[in-house]
Amino acid sequence: MTQITRRAALLLSAACMALSSTVLMAQTYPSKPIEWVVPYPAGGGTDVVARTLAEAMSQSLAQPIIVNNKPGAATNIGADYTARAKPDGYTLLSADTATLAANPFLYTKLSYDAQKDLAPVGLSARFPLILVVNPKVPAGNWEEFLAWAKTQDGANFASPGAGSPHHLATELLRLQAGLTLTHVPYRGAAPAVQDVVGGQVPFMFVDTAIGQQFINTGRLKPIGVASAQRVKNFESIATLQEQGLDGFEAYAWQGVAVPAKTPQAIVDQLNTALVDTLNSPEVQEKLISMGLELTPSTAAQMLEYSQAERAKWGEVIQRVGIKLD
Repeated sequence: MTQITRRAALLLSAACMALSSTVLMAQTYPSKPIEWVVPYPAGGGTDVVARTLAEAMSQSLAQPIIVNNKPGAATNIGADYTARAKPDGYTLLSADTATLAANPFLYTKLSYDAQKDLAPVGLSARFPLILVVNPKVPAGNWEEFLAWAKTQDGANFASPGAGSPHHLATELLRLQAGLTLTHVPYRGAAPAVQDVVGGQVPFMFVDTAIGQQFINTGRLKPIGVASAQRVKNFESIATLQEQGLDGFEAYAWQGVAVPAKTPQAIVDQLNTALVDTLNSPEVQEKLISMGLELTPSTAAQMLEYSQAERAKWGEVIQRVGIKLD
C-alpha cells in the first residue's frame, strides 16, 4: 500500500468513525437534561413562552428541560453562550428579532455570528405590536394620530430600549409616514408603559402580552395593530394597514435555535417536539390568552423568515443610523 493510499484509508476510516458517532448520538438523544437559554430576565414575555414550551417539550422528550436566564447586552450574552456550547442538542436558545435580525446591524462587533454559529430549530410565537397613546392624546385612530403627530414638534415616543422591536417599529412608522419623532428609551417595557400611562410620554408601540391589561382598563388607548390581520382577543382594534398605512407590519417574534453543527437528526427531533407542543390545546390556550400568535414552522421556514426580517430591519437601522456600541 502506497503512502497516499494509506493516508486515504486513514481519512476514510476517521470519517466513518465520525459518522458512526453522530448516528449513535442521534439514536440515544436525549439521555440527560437539556438546558434552555433565555437571554432575558425571568418573568418577561420571552421567559414565560420558554418555560411554557419547555415544560411541555420535556414530557415528549422524556428529559427535564431547565430554563437558564442569561440576560444582558440585548440578548448577546445568551446568544454567545449558546453559540459556544457543544453542538449536541443539549443547549437550546430562545432566539428572537434582536439576536437574528437586528443585532448584526446595531453592533459593530459581535463575539458570535448568528448566521454561522446558530442553527434554527423552528419558530415558536410572535407578539403583535399595538400603537397606543395616553388617553389624553386627541386621537382614536390612525388618521387622527397622524394629524396630531404632525402638529407636534418632534413628539416623544417610549420604547423598552434602543434597538428593541418596539423602537424599530416606531422608526419604521416614522420613515413610512414622514413624521418627526423623538425616541425616549427605557430599561424594559414596564417602566416605558407606566410613563405612557402616566402621561410623561404620549405614545409607544406595546406588545399584546404587556398592553392587554392597560388597554382593557382604558389606561392606554389603542390606535392600531401592526399586523397583517386583526389579532385574537383584540378584534375590535383595526390594523394600521386597514387604516391606510399600506404594508406596515411589525412583531416581536421568537423561535428556538441550537449551536451550529448540531446533527440534523437531533434538530429534526427537537422540531417535532416543538411543533407538537405548539399544537397542543393546553399550550395554545395559555399563550393565545396572552395575545400571542403561535407560529410553528420547520427549521428551513425559520431560516427564511429570520433572513427576511434581518433584511427588513437592517435597512431601517442603517437608514436611521442606530448604533449600540
